[in-house]
Amino acid sequence: MMTLILAFVAPPHTTITVLAVATLIGTVFAAVYHAEVVAHRIGEPFGTLVLAVAVTVIEVALILSVMVSDPIGKSSLARDTVFAAVMIVCNGIVGISLLVGGVRHREQGFRVAGASAKLAVLAPLTILTLILPNVTVSTSGPTFTPAQLVFAGLVSLVLYGSFVFVQTIRHRDYFLPVTNPGDETLHAPPPPLMTAATSFALLIFALAVVVGLAKGLTPALETAIAAMNAPKAVVGIVIAGIVLLPEGLAAVRAARANRLQTSLNLALGSALASIGLTIPVVAALSIALGYPIQLGLNPKDMVLLLLTLLLGVVTLGTGTTTLLQGIVHLVVFAAFVFFAFVP
Repeated sequence: MMTLILAFVAPPHTTITVLAVATLIGTVFAAVYHAEVVAHRIGEPFGTLVLAVAVTVIEVALILSVMVSDPIGKSSLARDTVFAAVMIVCNGIVGISLLVGGVRHREQGFRVAGASAKLAVLAPLTILTLILPNVTVSTSGPTFTPAQLVFAGLVSLVLYGSFVFVQTIRHRDYFLPVTNPGDETLHAPPPPLMTAATSFALLIFALAVVVGLAKGLTPALETAIAAMNAPKAVVGIVIAGIVLLPEGLAAVRAARANRLQTSLNLALGSALASIGLTIPVVAALSIALGYPIQLGLNPKDMVLLLLTLLLGVVTLGTGTTTLLQGIVHLVVFAAFVFFAFVP
């Protein structure tokens, strides 16, 4: 986020930039509010899917718009953004949620079956798309052949589609919030249908505005990153951070209200959607337009990814969490951000 701030103050048109930042922040909070209205109307676990899918669609649109402007120079943008999304969600958002919930409620519970299902899908999604390209021999470097890209895209869709089926139909009870008598939201009546429909339309509009503002500020961001001699991967971190901000705020607010299951549904669901929907679309674009795409992570990022998956298994394997798990996740997130700037 510090890079984003520097990008905002660096351009000569400071007044316009400040206004754009203020509008961006306000729009993010508006998106969170309308997403919660829709989620309350639909109910769990369908409600948490609304924001996850909407945010991922916006993320894909932003990645594609930037890639089309410079296909060669942005060949690794999809990888950097997807990896950043996974690290921000699994360590940043989850870490803050567990810390805030642990401080306020000491210990929080969730359904292990639902968390395990998410991790069971997240592990192969990340490894097959972000690590496997480094060890295939058909191409040199962290890339897939067109046939391998097709396979990776299909596998991503199958895994994510299967997860959505399990979450919403076959084993819906795995993802329902743990009963908490003190949670006032359980007794609050759902909003009227017209109110929910209006909020859904405003949610889509707000997310589109976020993308438009983020895309407009991207040149200033790249200029600031170049002036700082920071790696290009930082652009992907900032894009993922902006796109995930509404969902992150919603997840933290849910954890603070002692609705950890909802918080985890939002957070981990967005990580799954980020890979399961982004990789197939980017792969199709690469094949159709002949754009190069690099998916394989470097050794440093592979270590951080594997550590994140291992930590997720340990943290979400007991059904209860405290502030300790939140601190540990945030330390890993801090390591990710630090080594992104100082590789």
